[in-house]
Amino acid sequence: MLTYADIDGGKKALLFEVDDVLFPKKDYLLQVYYLFAHLLEYTETVPPAAELTVFLKTAYEHHGEAGLFDRAAEAFAIDTKYRTQFERIHLTAQLPAKLLLYQAMLDLMRTAGRHGKQLLIFTDGDPTLQLNKLRHVEWNGLDRLVKVYFQAELRAKGHEPLDYLLQENGLQTGDVLYIHAGGSPNLAAANGVDRLAAGRFFEPPTISSTPQTDNI
Repeated sequence: MLTYADIDGGKKALLFEVDDVLFPKKDYLLQVYYLFAHLLEYTETVPPAAELTVFLKTAYEHHGEAGLFDRAAEAFAIDTKYRTQFERIHLTAQLPAKLLLYQAMLDLMRTAGRHGKQLLIFTDGDPTLQLNKLRHVEWNGLDRLVKVYFQAELRAKGHEPLDYLLQENGLQTGDVLYIHAGGSPNLAAANGVDRLAAGRFFEPPTISSTPQTDNI
């Protein structure tokens, strides 16, 4: 797997997405489902929270987030009025357990910080949701070094997110490495920015230790 030593030493900043980059997205969602199940049991007495939690976990793992409330509502005869609470808990949940950074990401960020690199969270999606996730991360002191940028929030203010981030931090496109979850990251007008899938930091080492970066 890759480590800080494999990253181009000329990079001045590392940009990180959140979900499945800093920590597993499911670590947040499964706690949300747990909280919703207990809220429903407390309010209606049925279904039993343990049963609903297991159902939501299994349905998520097999089918993903799409239509999850509808699946549960059909299986347990849940009144659709609770859809609002289900959605709200996603945004405002007070998690019972901290979200732990992947060890590889914790090591990477610590080492990069010691070498004077800027650590920038550059996340898309609902800013309220993403901020709530970040509030529940066990940062191990890294919160003093990390700056957070919400792409959707910047777009709503009329900014091009990447241009804004670069300008505010005195960076050029070639100065940064964007670490994302895989696939095609949503980085509008990101020409010249190298990107690297987070999975490369979790995979077993290969014959070549040279990281392959994709130019966006």
